[in-house]
Amino acid sequence: MSPVLAGVLQLLALVVALGLSYRPLGDYMAKVYSSEKHYKPEKWIYKAIGANPNVEMRWPAYLRGVLAFSAVSVLFLYLLQRVQGSLPGSLGFVSIDPDQAFNTAASFVANTNWQSYYGEQAMGHVVQTGGLAVQNFVSAAVGIAVAVALVRGFARSRTGELGNFWADLVRGTVRILLPISVIGALVLVACGAIQNFSGIHEVGQFTGGTQQWNGGAVASQEVIKELGTNGGGYFNANSAHPFENPNGLSNLFEIYLILVIPFALTRTFGRMVGSIKQGYAILATMATIWLGFTALMMWTEFAHHGPAFDIAGGAMEGKETRFGIGGSSIFAVATTLTSTGAVNSFHSSYTGFGGGITMLGMQLGEIAPGGVGSGLYGMLIMAIIAVFIAGLMVGRTPEYLGKKIGTREIKFAALYILVTPALVLCFTALAMALPTPANSMTNSGAHGFSEILYAYTSGANNNGSAFAGLNADTQWFNTTIGIAMLLGRFLPMVFVLALAGSLAEQTPVPETAGTLRTEKPLFTGLLVGTIMIITGLTYFPALALGPLAEGLAA
Repeated sequence: MSPVLAGVLQLLALVVALGLSYRPLGDYMAKVYSSEKHYKPEKWIYKAIGANPNVEMRWPAYLRGVLAFSAVSVLFLYLLQRVQGSLPGSLGFVSIDPDQAFNTAASFVANTNWQSYYGEQAMGHVVQTGGLAVQNFVSAAVGIAVAVALVRGFARSRTGELGNFWADLVRGTVRILLPISVIGALVLVACGAIQNFSGIHEVGQFTGGTQQWNGGAVASQEVIKELGTNGGGYFNANSAHPFENPNGLSNLFEIYLILVIPFALTRTFGRMVGSIKQGYAILATMATIWLGFTALMMWTEFAHHGPAFDIAGGAMEGKETRFGIGGSSIFAVATTLTSTGAVNSFHSSYTGFGGGITMLGMQLGEIAPGGVGSGLYGMLIMAIIAVFIAGLMVGRTPEYLGKKIGTREIKFAALYILVTPALVLCFTALAMALPTPANSMTNSGAHGFSEILYAYTSGANNNGSAFAGLNADTQWFNTTIGIAMLLGRFLPMVFVLALAGSLAEQTPVPETAGTLRTEKPLFTGLLVGTIMIITGLTYFPALALGPLAEGLAA
């Protein structure tokens, strides 16, 4: 079987698996967030944290819950790393330095999982399982909760109430993420991923001595790392490591985990707003971009540009032979079009255009299908912009799902869109202008610029993947990328929840003959075009200096 055919068959199998999961998972999540029933374990949690899950919250109270919980999580994870050297199960590792502890705490709480450390050489079992793995669950649940609050803003009228943050957080963790993770971890163990609490041990006899490895609860962390679109690896090699991702089957399963909840949330959206067709329109937009990017990446990486590529069957540098170009390309697109950031290959070794595709996927806002929750609310923001543009073209007040999109709503949507590019471009400009940060670049020229642009794009978009080649374990990068991650995660949530509150207060507008049909293919095309144009205008100058220049020079 040719490598190209193998890659295409993997993609088809993935599409079938996602299609089979779409309806049952989407409907189940809609029931979870619409239910008034509380299970006993959930009641225990509410009692422990002193929350009343039956009290409805307006958007400022909902936001305060998000920010307060996240602030406490950052502080807890920071302190846990700072005292690691005194904890049992630390495997002899010392406490983490302040700047790196801040960066890591901000990273995992912001659902970014950017790592400027070697996991197997820095973090013991307590920090890995009691700190990082816990944040993999709750940071994902926070993202879904904010998305559900925005959906309620569209579904409700004449009220500013958006639900209860604590109930949404607990339900997302207990009823959705935990059950799937238990099953998924068993699948990964069956595929060969490790799951233990062993210490450091020597493996084999190599030239010059032996090699040391430590075990860990890898399978359980790997599954939520992908399912919650987190991305932080137990080992530095991330999902290229055989203990995390042993073979082609586990690789395809992990890609499925990355995509299944973000895609299924469009069904949840359709159910909650009372129109399945509206969910299909958002799904079609996400799927069009994802399939287009995947096809383009596979074509770019399979294209032969010389004798070495001819012999290898494509651009195999930086890719695992057990995954091949097809499995690596599908994974790379999935992880950068979502806020996952897990990698099973070396993105810096991709062709110039291939590296640009991974970067552009993040710069789109990770909305195709995006992170758990963040992909849906990001896409709905873009839908509001598309409706506004359509309204300008026909001279009609824009409406979406029976809600008028007025000045207030457009301001919130515009601020949401501007925050992340401002963080990426400003921090990149500072790093290139100052003398010290540039010393961390392994490469010079266009590729070196791409390393820094990719780092801040990954951080501010809460992706977490690295172009590699950049020494990010410095005070400058640990601090600035940490700030970019926190601002890139929580500032957009402010505008999303404010928008949700504004929409929930409105009286529904009756549909007329002049109402834009947002469930039709025409709107899907408009939405895709809006996304690509806005991103292109925002990032094109920076992309032209980096991956485009490198690709054209190759």
